[in-house]
Amino acid sequence: MRIIFAGTPDFAVPSLRVAAQRNEVVAVFTQPDRPAGRGRGLAASPVKLEAVARGIPVHQPPTLRDPAALQSLRALEPDLLVVVAYGLILPKAVLAIPTHGCWNVHASLLPRWRGAAPIQRAIEAGDDETGVCLMQMEAGLDTGPVLLSQRLPIGPEDTGGDLHDRLAALGAQVLGDGLGLLRAGLKPVAQPQPQAGVTYAHKLDKAEARLDWNQPASVLARKVRAFNPWPVAEAQVAGERLRIHGAVALDESSRGAAPGSVIAASRQGLDVACGEGVLRLRVVQREGGKAITAADYLNARRDLPVSA
Repeated sequence: MRIIFAGTPDFAVPSLRVAAQRNEVVAVFTQPDRPAGRGRGLAASPVKLEAVARGIPVHQPPTLRDPAALQSLRALEPDLLVVVAYGLILPKAVLAIPTHGCWNVHASLLPRWRGAAPIQRAIEAGDDETGVCLMQMEAGLDTGPVLLSQRLPIGPEDTGGDLHDRLAALGAQVLGDGLGLLRAGLKPVAQPQPQAGVTYAHKLDKAEARLDWNQPASVLARKVRAFNPWPVAEAQVAGERLRIHGAVALDESSRGAAPGSVIAASRQGLDVACGEGVLRLRVVQREGGKAITAADYLNARRDLPVSA
């Protein structure tokens, strides 16, 4: 087969490795290099770095609506276009180019969590499972029929980063299964998504990371997990802004304390009153500092009374 792979971030790299195992990937499409780091120099995407290391030609059009980009796709005469977290919209003209159409690896159990941030939204919502779908792409946003899927439980302490890595590996596995069937002439049967249960995983916004202490502790604990490692939850705590990398909801009363009040501090964590319950902060980060345990934080905050 002649496969074109379109992807950009770390999540897509395991799938690229699987697709390229038989030297069938004739080209990689990824987003243009972006400014990164303190120097704001241009940085290549993880997918571009992997493609270059494998000697695969790389294309970086800013849009696929450009006639030149469409012509370059057609000239490659692909049998299949595999899309994994590419970040650019594929117009109908692109979907029609490959012989077998376009496949997308999506990190949710469709139709739940269509859209840009399915991993984080699943944790934030308190879902107890998620998964990966291999989808036949069509014009709508993640509306295409599902070819293959695999389920994955969400653990009570899983962060967005934890789930990202496991789903990236699972996505590569599902893609490999689909490619194996296609090579054998047994293209997976496309199953239309059900009409019931549609939810949308809207793109993450840094403003969402600011915790509202009036919310229940259980809700805030899920946000902390979902937004780790990005954008990282933050809040006013004990008179300063802290980024919160690790926290857990306690099954106890806030004792009538005002939301946002530190009601206890120990080496196990800072206990903060919420609208309902108490949130224990385990790993925090001060302005300009690095992530530290609550015990190390208290060593620097001698003004806070510490309990045993």
